[in-house]
Amino acid sequence: MKRTILFLSALLFSVIATSGCCDCRNRSKLEKPLVGTEWQLVQMMGQEVKAEGESYTLLFHDNGTVSGVGDCNRLSATYSVTSSRALTIANLGSTRRLCPNHKQESAYYDMLETVTHYEMDADNMILLSNGTLVAIMHAVAIE
Repeated sequence: MKRTILFLSALLFSVIATSGCCDCRNRSKLEKPLVGTEWQLVQMMGQEVKAEGESYTLLFHDNGTVSGVGDCNRLSATYSVTSSRALTIANLGSTRRLCPNHKQESAYYDMLETVTHYEMDADNMILLSNGTLVAIMHAVAIE
C-alpha cells in the first residue's frame, strides 16, 4: 500500500513538473533566433521609435559580426554572445552621412555599446544593460 501511494505521488509530481514547463517549451519554439533574423528598433530608453524602411535595424551574422542601419547610416560591429544570453557589441563603426535625426541615431549607437544581455519574447528581442531595459527590437521579414 505504501509503495502504491509513493508510486502514485511520484507519478503525479512528474506529470505536474513536466506539464508546468510545456508552455516554456512551446514559447521557445516561437522565439526568433538572434543570428540570421533582421531586428528593427521599436523602443529605446522607454520611448517609442517609429523606424521606417530599413532604418534602425540589426542583423547578427554567424561569423561574430553585426550589420545594420541607424537613421540613414550603415553600421557594422563585432559581437560576442554566451549561452546565458550575455551580449556584447563592440567596435561599432558607421558611415558619416548627415541624417535628419542624427541625435537619435547617435543615441542608438551609444545604447548598442552598453548592451550586456538580451532576452527573447516571440518576435521581440529585449536588450538590457546591467539588468536595465534599454531597447526592444522586433523581428522583420528579410526581403
